[in-house]
Amino acid sequence: MIMKRSRNLSLLVFVFFLVIVFVTFSVISVEARKNRIKKSKPHNKHHQKDKSGNGNTSNSPGPATAPLPHYGSNPIQSTIFDVLSFGAKGDGASDDSKALVAAWKAACKVNGATVKIPSQFKFLIKPITLQGPCMPSLVLQIDGTLLANPKVGSWSKSSLFQWINFKWVQNFTIQGTGVVDGQGYGWWSTSNQQMYHIQKKSKHIPYNKPTALRFYSSNDVTVRDIKITDSPQCHLKFDSSRGVKVDNITISSPESSPNTDGIHLQNTQDVEIHNSNIGSGDDCVSIQTGCSNIHIHHINCGPGHGISIGGLGKDKTIACVSNIIVEDISIQNSLTGVRIKTWQGGIGSVKNVSFSNIQVSDVKVPIMIDQHYCDKNLCKNQTGAVGISGVKYDRIIGTYSVQPIHLACSNEIPCTDVDLIDIQLKPSTGFGGFHQALCWNSYGKSQAPLLPSSIDYCLGKNGVPVKRNQVT
Repeated sequence: MIMKRSRNLSLLVFVFFLVIVFVTFSVISVEARKNRIKKSKPHNKHHQKDKSGNGNTSNSPGPATAPLPHYGSNPIQSTIFDVLSFGAKGDGASDDSKALVAAWKAACKVNGATVKIPSQFKFLIKPITLQGPCMPSLVLQIDGTLLANPKVGSWSKSSLFQWINFKWVQNFTIQGTGVVDGQGYGWWSTSNQQMYHIQKKSKHIPYNKPTALRFYSSNDVTVRDIKITDSPQCHLKFDSSRGVKVDNITISSPESSPNTDGIHLQNTQDVEIHNSNIGSGDDCVSIQTGCSNIHIHHINCGPGHGISIGGLGKDKTIACVSNIIVEDISIQNSLTGVRIKTWQGGIGSVKNVSFSNIQVSDVKVPIMIDQHYCDKNLCKNQTGAVGISGVKYDRIIGTYSVQPIHLACSNEIPCTDVDLIDIQLKPSTGFGGFHQALCWNSYGKSQAPLLPSSIDYCLGKNGVPVKRNQVT
């Protein structure tokens, strides 16, 4: 009995001892935690003060915000390069050439950049070259007016071929609501006597006249919506380029302005020109050697010389043109409608050409092949010629003022596989009666309706002229 009571007492003492140990440990832990908090407060306060850099403390709990990465003075790089920001005046009198070139060079390094020519300003630009290669998707946004120098004598000899020259650009677009004004009237009216005085002053005679906009060795180029006026010579030229699109542009110069082609293609492939108005003193569209896969459609042409292939083979050179489609065209007040012209003595070929759905009004000669082309009063007869084959004329309808058809093929190499389908050409009002179609050394087939009826006699077969049934 005594031993049992002693054992219970020992157990009670042991439990009491454990309680004291537990309470003591808890008090020590609380005091230690309080001391840590007191020590940490001055440190946090000092840290916030250094972070702000201006002596203000932050009362918000939680860790300090991480510093922002450093981007320089402009965190977000702009893709708009306005020429006014590069020193252009835009008053139409100051030379803004350097500003445009500087904006171009800056934009050239940025993906998707735009060089901006703002509206309501006129920028006088001397002959310049805007050169690539550049980053993709570069845009020249022309909403204002670019002016060429109208003083013929102020142009240097090295700048007589082009005014604004684009070289080695890819994936590039010109667009906008603005005007490219070549101010070419001084070039058109310059007489030989004036040329003599210019030569004495500037040491050269500008027989060559500059093109307004010229692309050289460029790919995937688009020109849309702008207006090009009064170029000294050609308005828009593509040379040694590929993947060209021209859409909804206006080209305008007087009928009397010499050699002012609207669009000139040379050694260029894969081209689409459409939805545009072109009037000039020469060809609305000129297709020269080295061109293939050209599609021209929905064009309003006139005044001018129509849609032309050539002249090809000058000075016995080699010239090749193929795969040309010209369709849905309106031509008025023009020297010719659709034309192929070659020089005597040339070498090469024109093949696989289609002219269809062409509406002509008061056009002197709507359909023409001229293999005796000569830009002088007299050219020497030569053997050999650029061969012409596979040319189709389908649904050429309207009025003429001189001759409905003029197919003057080479004496040495005839035109072959020529199709005349649904040709309906009447004389213009006041011109008189029907005139004969002329066909020389041209062979192929025709299909009614054909008007005038002389078209029935036009084409030969196997070297012999063939008369089709007349359609009234």
